[in-house]
Amino acid sequence: MGLLKSFAATSRRGLATSATRSSYADTIGNLAAGPHSNVIVQGFTGKASTVHTQISLDMGTNVVAGVSPSKGGTKHLGGRPVFNSVQEVLDAGIKVDATSVFVPPALAADAIIEAIRAEIPLIVSVAEGVPVKDQFRVMEALHSQDKSRLVGANSPGYCNPRGCRMGISPMITAAPGPVGIASRSGTLSYEAAYATKPLGQSYILGLGGDFYPGTRTVEALEFLMNDPETHAIVLAGEIGGTMEEEVYALLSDPNSKYRQPKGGKGTFTKPIVGFIAGLNTPPGQMFGHAGAIWRDDTSSALEKRQMWTEVGIRMADAIADVGKLVREEMSSYGLEIPKSTA
Repeated sequence: MGLLKSFAATSRRGLATSATRSSYADTIGNLAAGPHSNVIVQGFTGKASTVHTQISLDMGTNVVAGVSPSKGGTKHLGGRPVFNSVQEVLDAGIKVDATSVFVPPALAADAIIEAIRAEIPLIVSVAEGVPVKDQFRVMEALHSQDKSRLVGANSPGYCNPRGCRMGISPMITAAPGPVGIASRSGTLSYEAAYATKPLGQSYILGLGGDFYPGTRTVEALEFLMNDPETHAIVLAGEIGGTMEEEVYALLSDPNSKYRQPKGGKGTFTKPIVGFIAGLNTPPGQMFGHAGAIWRDDTSSALEKRQMWTEVGIRMADAIADVGKLVREEMSSYGLEIPKSTA
């Protein structure tokens, strides 16, 4: 049994780090969608999709078309064309930078893989409960190419408050600004956004809580560290998996390009505030979603928190505190504090 546990842990860690060794890592920059991005919606005419796409349109998202099989040739939401497949959109001469996937869990993998095969640069999927075997299919497709980047498959949403929203992120918590947020949990991403709204956000990345997300926390961190619009970062982690350990490994490397040289202000090239959820969750109990289960072969929430503290991340005791801590960290780094946008 111990050997099986060790093998399982090694397998997960192998998959966790494969992105940095494969060409899929080259797609991290695709996370930089904005008002300039042409967005399509898969599952365009569904009820939930219609509601959330309208919210996205109202905040400035450039939705140019949609896909709903068997409804090709019709119009939806202000006369936007509907196609039967992603490839039909491209064949019509429409440039596509991103797709928002509103497809039920049983069909989500096929929709994501369709977008990968069409080489859509950014794919955001919100399906909750995608079967693990389908997650494997998606991972195989993702890590065999270098054109498409996935957020999800059960992403709570992607938002650039300057004018690009995909998924179900609430707009009441968002405002344009310099704070980048990456969270496995949807609720934590919303609460972190609300706490930082007076400062404003560059990106709010809801990574999702599946066992095998398309974008891992460490990849989101690398994106935010290299993004010129992001001046400070909030990371929200939780029990289950090894994504928090991957962040520790990246930042603890003394040769990491993200560590501040001696004599510089702060520990990292940008201030990072963190929060870990699940401190009181017992082993084996699911915490909200599939990927958040503390097993014997993974670190506890307390151990993850200690890792992040040790590496130099400023840790919050409550997610509501991250806004105050970001402000303090920005001040200690000598960064300009934005006037309140709330």
